Amino acid sequence: MTNDDRVRFDVDPDGRIATITLDNPERRNSYDAAMRDEIARYLDRVAEDDDVTVVLLRGADGVFSTGADMNNAYGWYGKPGDGESGDGTSARRPSQRRRLTVDRKSFGFYHNLMGFPKVTVGEIGGYALGGGFEMALMTDISVIARDTRIGMPATRFLGPALGSLHMFFHRLGPVLARRMLLTGDVIEAGALEHLGVFTETCAPSALTARARFWAEKAAKMPADGVVIAKEAFRLVEQSQAYQGEEVASYLFHAYGTNLQFADGEFNFVKTRAQHGTREAFRLRDEHFHVPEPDVP
Repeated sequence: MTNDDRVRFDVDPDGRIATITLDNPERRNSYDAAMRDEIARYLDRVAEDDDVTVVLLRGADGVFSTGADMNNAYGWYGKPGDGESGDGTSARRPSQRRRLTVDRKSFGFYHNLMGFPKVTVGEIGGYALGGGFEMALMTDISVIARDTRIGMPATRFLGPALGSLHMFFHRLGPVLARRMLLTGDVIEAGALEHLGVFTETCAPSALTARARFWAEKAAKMPADGVVIAKEAFRLVEQSQAYQGEEVASYLFHAYGTNLQFADGEFNFVKTRAQHGTREAFRLRDEHFHVPEPDVP
């Protein structure tokens, strides 16, 4: 198995810190299944290394991640026609059974990240969108630049039942979670600083140093104590906040990505096929733009 050079891995054995860097800058560190699997392999490596206490997650060139690569939206489910319709002919879109099979595996990555046995520190800058936003929220200690753009914009064309709803409500609170999922708004992290969603919100120029500072603080903790604490944290969260999350996350995602679109609603997949990805994003933003009212 060859390494994917779009994911970099470094270990500081003296500091007990491993660093995983998404290095796909031409796509703002969006990731496909191969990159996600590479991240998972490195996380497994850290989990099994008794001499590493902390893993620092970051993105190259000042951008954390814009989430799943939408140039490969249905590629996650296999080649076109891999699914079959009821009469045995090739399906135009993946069947629900194919969606559930793939989504169940895909969401295993996020479940494992939420329950990761070592301390996770997020260095979050530029953009944290979609799956990138989810990973940012899943880190134990999250350091984010004030100008970082965060959100789940894919809800505008795939519906609001994306990702871990349990986590969104637990980490963001029900009011903010509903606002972001039901509107697809992308907002600056600085606007949430007073809510304490992230461990620290800082100036963009200080981001790398502040994230390393928190990683070094956590790495000073007794390694056995950290592992025991992480399992205890997981037990408390599973009993209080995440009951049913493991099934609900991929179930709603599989159903929610097979929507029917009424006249006048924006169909991203159809628009992308007609106009290309870049233009589809522009048309999406144009469709969803609602000007603020001019109120004195």
